[in-house]
Amino acid sequence: MMTSPDHPELSQLCDAVRENGSESWPAESLRRCGESGFFRWFAPLELGGFGWNASDIARGYLQLSASDLTTTFILTQRVAALRRIIGCENEQLLSSMIEPMLSGKISMTVGISHLTTSRQHLKQPPVIATRTDSGFSINGSVPWVTGGAEADYILMGASLMEGDIDTGQQILFLADTSRPEVVVQKTFPLLALSSSHTGAVRCDNLSVQPEQVVAGPKENVLATNGGGAGGLQTSILALGLAGAAIDFIERESKSRNDVAASQEAFRSQWERLQQELFDAAEGSDRVTPAEIRAQANSLALRVTQAALVVAKGAGFVEGHPVGRWCREAMFFLVWSCPQSVAAANLAEFAACE
Repeated sequence: MMTSPDHPELSQLCDAVRENGSESWPAESLRRCGESGFFRWFAPLELGGFGWNASDIARGYLQLSASDLTTTFILTQRVAALRRIIGCENEQLLSSMIEPMLSGKISMTVGISHLTTSRQHLKQPPVIATRTDSGFSINGSVPWVTGGAEADYILMGASLMEGDIDTGQQILFLADTSRPEVVVQKTFPLLALSSSHTGAVRCDNLSVQPEQVVAGPKENVLATNGGGAGGLQTSILALGLAGAAIDFIERESKSRNDVAASQEAFRSQWERLQQELFDAAEGSDRVTPAEIRAQANSLALRVTQAALVVAKGAGFVEGHPVGRWCREAMFFLVWSCPQSVAAANLAEFAACE
């Protein structure tokens, strides 16, 4: 079991994930991660986890994302569900779900982006909960769910309505994907990470009992149950992708003098940003998470395109990892990307001072 990010088994797992690739749903990689104890990184010792701290988790994620971004992205969605179950107010739900989740015997994903960054411009919430005699009735469409068809449960969010009035309160609940009222729709043909099987999930008069409620009803339910969206995690994955591209450039630089200077500059930027990220994970406020995210986005975009320059025409052929990295880097411009980060990236693109 990977009791620390320095454990040899983590390196072996990363090698296996890299070899399996991400051209289709990475079932084998996900199975290996579950069996190796990946999900125990995120749980305290008293619940059967390894009790890793934020810095340990960052180091582990960094290695996995450099191996295969699609697999690691899917894992983040499963971990998002796990962490909210760990922080839930429903002790019966926690006790029944925690060990099957930690062992990888059951899988969950999340459908909560509409509560934070997605569909916020709509007049009516995209997913509505109304009270019933036995709990809640859920109707609406969750716009972004990763691996919904492969999950046993989806941890969803809904806005509580009373008649036509939005109460301002929200709930988190578990939706059993075997229920006919939970309709997993066709996945999106994404520019990258299509094998993450991300798409919309619709609920048609789904009955939710109190024992299925993870948190709420309350205002801003995500902030009171496992924290908000995004954070350092997304920056870690962007940095992992950048690291894979830098490693490629470094290998090429051993036989090409024209590449060496660029490789050294990128490596220096990567190491500085890595240290800032680890410091932030340990509680430092010297650099804010938003600043780190903007820098990580920038580095991932620049270094993957530099890798394409180095790879030349071969990198532009479908199937070459460099071409995939270039597309994957653009994912960070839209995944849990706060307005402040988007503004910083736009300013850089426009060469604004």
